[in-house]
Order: sequence, then structure tokens, then C-alpha cells
Amino acid sequence: MELELLAWGFGLVEGPRTDADGTLWFTDVYGGTVHRRTADGTVETVLGDRPMAGGLALHADGGFVVSGPDISHWRDGVLRRIHGDPAITHWNDIQPDAAGRLYIGSVRSDLTDLKGPKTPGEAYRVELDGTATELYGGIEVTNGIGFSPDGRTLYHADSTSKGIWVHDLAPDGSVANRRHIGRTVFERGIPDGLCVDVDGNLWVAHVGPGRVAKLSPSGDLLDEIPVPAKAVTSCAFGGADHDELYIVTADNTDDPAKAGSIFRCRPGVAGVPTSLCSV
Repeated sequence: MELELLAWGFGLVEGPRTDADGTLWFTDVYGGTVHRRTADGTVETVLGDRPMAGGLALHADGGFVVSGPDISHWRDGVLRRIHGDPAITHWNDIQPDAAGRLYIGSVRSDLTDLKGPKTPGEAYRVELDGTATELYGGIEVTNGIGFSPDGRTLYHADSTSKGIWVHDLAPDGSVANRRHIGRTVFERGIPDGLCVDVDGNLWVAHVGPGRVAKLSPSGDLLDEIPVPAKAVTSCAFGGADHDELYIVTADNTDDPAKAGSIFRCRPGVAGVPTSLCSV
């Protein structure tokens, strides 16, 4: 499968999202920045001084929602705080559901010390009125969040647990029937960001082996996309027909000077469109 290199020269790239105009939005965790790449290839920084900005979601009113020290909505240069907690180190991946509610994962551990003690975080759902509900805990290091095509299953990558937590998801946003999948797939390295295709399969960025792994809903490895990077950090479907897969990294083994890079390919299947946040 041919990978097209779209942009490079960043630190740890995360949160790829495309909008209706074909603009690609993404974060740089190490740089503390949010960028956009227009369809003609122009890249510009739209938000700086955002420590640990990882998760990103586009907003129904324009702009985007970004994680970091809290969850905030950026529009026209102004940040509006949506949710936060002083006891939480930072927030990582975020994902809106079809109703526009926001699902977010918290980090309570110091990720600058990978050998240090791990304090599990939680997943929360933020309602349209801004109120937040804790859904479950026990997430060692929160990463990608996604939904099945029918919206009845919630997937949540947990990097140091070597897999993905799965919950049945009710229309009111409550969860049940917790289970863990994918451990054998991620024996080496860790799972990071993820997205879901229209067939219900998961595409998971795999840090270490340098690939995006395609998993069945039960966690079996179906296929993979090799990526020239050790740290493949996230992936997302985009494009007019949602049949383009955007893959982001924190390095580039083809050319180390290019550092964090963004690739695009067509995996032969469309993804579940990412809903807009309405919180």
C-alpha cells in the first residue's frame, strides 16, 4: 500500500482530523501546538503554548476542541474551557459521539517518567450542557477512543495494559459488559490512537513495530500497514468519502531529519465519519 508523505518536521504528532474543506488539523504534543494543513499543502500553526495537546475534535460551531491541561474549545483565537480537574495531570484522546457529546480520557500518571508509578485514570462523558459523568476507571494510560458503526460499542485503547477496553454503549451514554481485547497483537510495543471502519474493524496505531494494525471487533489481527516510524501515534479516516487514512508519527525512519511526520493512504475501506462536538 502506497503511503503519501504530507508533512514533517514536528515532534509527537497526534489528533489527526479532516474537515469538509479538506483541511487536516493535528496537534504536536512536544511542541504544545495545534496546526492545520490546507488542501494545497500549506501548513500553519493556529494555537501555541498548549502543553501536552494530544486529542482533537472539530466543533459544530467552528474551530476545534483540544485536550491538554484541560478540555477547551478554540474558535477564532479564543479558548473556552469545557472541562478540567486540578487533580488530573492532563487529558489525552477525545471523541464526540453522534449526539455531539464528548468522550474523554484522563491521565493521572507522570508520563515524563516512564518507569515511575502508574496511577490509573478514568473515562468521562461530557454532556451538551457541559456536565461530566465518570464512566469507568482503571485506564492505565489512556489513548484512542472510538465507536462501532452502530454506536453501540465503545473502544478505548489503554497503552500499558497492551490492549483495548471494550464496553457496550447504551443510547443514554451509559456503559456495561467491560472486556479487554488485543493483548496478543500488542505483546511488543503499545497501542496508541485508533479509528473504526464501516465494517466495524479497528485501525490502531502501534508504537514499537511501526505499523497500523487492523483488528476485528473481537481483537484478532486481520492486516497491517507498515509505516516508516517506530512511534506510530494515531490514525484517522478522512477525505470527502472518508476512505483516506491519515497516519501520524513521532519519528521517520526513512529520513530521521524529518522527525514527526504525517502520511496518507487508501486502505480500501471507508471509515466511520467522526461526529462534530456540540458541547
